[in-house]
Amino acid sequence: MSSHNQFELLKQRRFLPYFITQALGAFNDNLYKNALLLLIAFGGITAAEDSALYTNLAAGLFILPFFLFSPIAGQIADKYEKSALIRGVKLLEVGIMLVAAAAIVTDQIMLMMVLLFLMGLQSALFGPVKFSLLPQQLSKDELIGGNALVEMGTFLAILAGTICAGLLFDLAAAKYWIATGVVFFAVAGYLSSRQIPAVKASNADLTINWNPLTELVNTIRNARKDRAVFLSIMAISWFWFLGAGYLTQFPNLARDYLGGNPQVVTLLLTVFSVGVAAGSLLCERLSGHRVELGIVPIGSLGMSIFGIDLYFSLTSLDISQSLSAMEFIRNPDHWRMLIDLAFISISGGLFVVPLQALIQERSDEKSRAQTIAANNVLNALFMVASAGVGILMLVVLKLSIAEYFLVIGLMNIVVALYVYSRVPEFALRFFIWMLTHTMYRVTHEETGKIPEEGPVVLVCNHVSYVDALLIASASRRPVRFVMDRAISEMPLIKYFFRYAKTIPICSPKADEAVYENAFKRIREELNDGQVVCIFPEGKLTKTGETDTFRRGIERIIEETPVPVIPMALSGLWGSFFSHKDGLALTKTPRRFWSKVTIKLGQMIAPENVSADVLQTEVNALLQKKA
Repeated sequence: MSSHNQFELLKQRRFLPYFITQALGAFNDNLYKNALLLLIAFGGITAAEDSALYTNLAAGLFILPFFLFSPIAGQIADKYEKSALIRGVKLLEVGIMLVAAAAIVTDQIMLMMVLLFLMGLQSALFGPVKFSLLPQQLSKDELIGGNALVEMGTFLAILAGTICAGLLFDLAAAKYWIATGVVFFAVAGYLSSRQIPAVKASNADLTINWNPLTELVNTIRNARKDRAVFLSIMAISWFWFLGAGYLTQFPNLARDYLGGNPQVVTLLLTVFSVGVAAGSLLCERLSGHRVELGIVPIGSLGMSIFGIDLYFSLTSLDISQSLSAMEFIRNPDHWRMLIDLAFISISGGLFVVPLQALIQERSDEKSRAQTIAANNVLNALFMVASAGVGILMLVVLKLSIAEYFLVIGLMNIVVALYVYSRVPEFALRFFIWMLTHTMYRVTHEETGKIPEEGPVVLVCNHVSYVDALLIASASRRPVRFVMDRAISEMPLIKYFFRYAKTIPICSPKADEAVYENAFKRIREELNDGQVVCIFPEGKLTKTGETDTFRRGIERIIEETPVPVIPMALSGLWGSFFSHKDGLALTKTPRRFWSKVTIKLGQMIAPENVSADVLQTEVNALLQKKA
C-alpha cells in the first residue's frame, strides 16, 4: 500500500494552484453573497418591508444558473483544454467583481442582484471544469486524498467568506472594504489559476449543444447510463439537501433555542464546516488511498444516528438568556448538541468524498465533465427542494426546528437503504471494510500488480471462508470469485457473494451442469475484461498447508488465454473461519485484530501456466518474509 500523505499534494504544482484557485473562488462567492444579504438586511439599501423579498430573490438568482448553464458548461469542459478554461472563468470573475464593487459603493441594488446571477453563472461554468480536472492530474491512489482536500478547502473557504463578510460589514466605511475585498480576491484567484498546468482536452471533437433545456435533459439521461454513478450523484445531492436543511435553520435555531446571540450562529456554522473538513480528511486514512465505498455507509449511519440524537439534545436545552459563543461553549449542558452537530458534519465528509471520487473514476473520460455537470444540476435541485421541504414542515405543518431535524434524520435512513439496495456494491464494500478493520489487520503487498484494465486470473491458496472478501479488499477492481457451491450458498454471506457475482462450482460428479456452467461463466467474464479469482485446491485446507492444485486452472487458460497472477494469504489459519481445531464457524471466536497478509507474485504469461507451476509460486510467496 502506498504510504504517501495527502498533504504532499499541496507542495506540487499539479495540485496547489488548482486548490488555491477553487478555495478563493468559494471564498469570494460567499463573501459577496453574504455581504449583499447583510447590506439588504442592515445596510439600508432597500426598504425594510422589501428585505425578505430581496433576500429570497438573491438565493434564487445565485442558484438559477446551475440549472440553466451547467449542462453547457460540462460540454465546454470536455471539449477544451481545462487550464485555459479556468483562467477564462477567473478572468470573468474579475470583470464581474469590478462592476460589483462600483454597484456596492453606489448602492445599486438591482445591479448587485444581476451581478449575483452572473457570479452564479461563473460558478456554474467553473464546477464541471474543476472536478473533471482532478482525474487527469492525479493518479488513482491520489484521487480520494485530492477530493478530500478540495472538500476541506471548499467548506473552510465558505466559512471564511461568510465570517469575513460579517467582519467587513462591521467596519467603518464598510461598503468600500467589501468592494475592495471582492475585487482583491477575484484577482488573487485569477493569478493562482495562471499556474495550473495544461492538460489535454477530453473530447476535442465534441459538438456543443447550446440549447440549455434540451442539453439538461441529455445530461441527466447520459448520467443514468451507469447505475452506480447516477445513484452516487443522487446520494451527493441528498448530502446537499441535508446540508442546506441544517445550515438554513442555524439563524432561527440560535434565536429560538440557543439564546438569540448572532455569535452562536457563527459557532454553529464553524462546527459544521470544520466537521465536514475533518471528515473529508479522515477519508484518506480510512480508505487506504483508494476510492473505498465501504466508508460511505459509515457516513450515512453517522448522519442518521447523530441527526436523530440532535433532536433529543435540543429538546433537553433550556436557555433563557443571550450567550456569547465562548459562554455557550463553556456550559457542559451544551456539549451534547455541539457533539451531535460535529459528528453529523464529520459523517457527511465521510459520505460525500468517496462518492465524488467514484464519479470521477468511473465516468467516461470523454464525457466526465458532462456527468459532473449533471451532478451540479441535481445538487442545485435538491438544495431548492430542501428549502421547499423546510417551508412545508416549519411553516405549513408547524413543526419545531428540533422536530424538523428529527424528520430529516429519519429520512436519511430511508434514502440510504434505497441507495444501498439498488447498488449492493456499497453494502458489500462496507461488510468487507468492517471485516478488515475489526477482526483483521490486513496488509497488502504488491497489489499494484493487478492491471488497471483487461482480463486476468488470480490464483490463491484457500484457508478460510472469508478469503474472497479479504482478497476483494486488496483489489481496486471488482473480482469475480470461483468458489465451491456449498460456500457460495452459506447463510447470510451468500447474499454478499451473489452481489459480487460469484461463480459457484462443484465437482462434475456432483452436478455436471453446475460444473460446466462455471467454466462458461469464467469464459464470459474474462472475455468481458474482468478479474477472475480461483482457489485451485477446491476446498479449505484442513492442515494449514496448501493442498494439491487441481487442473481446472489449465482448462480455463486453455479456453481463454489470459495472464495469471499467483497470490498468497497468510495469517488466517486458526481464525474462526478456518478449519483449525475443528470445523470452521463451529468454534468460539478467540482471535480479533489478527494480522493477515496478502502477497502477489509476478504475472505469468498464459503459455507458462500449469497447476504445478502455480502451486510452486504460491508456496514461495507463503514462505517469503514480509
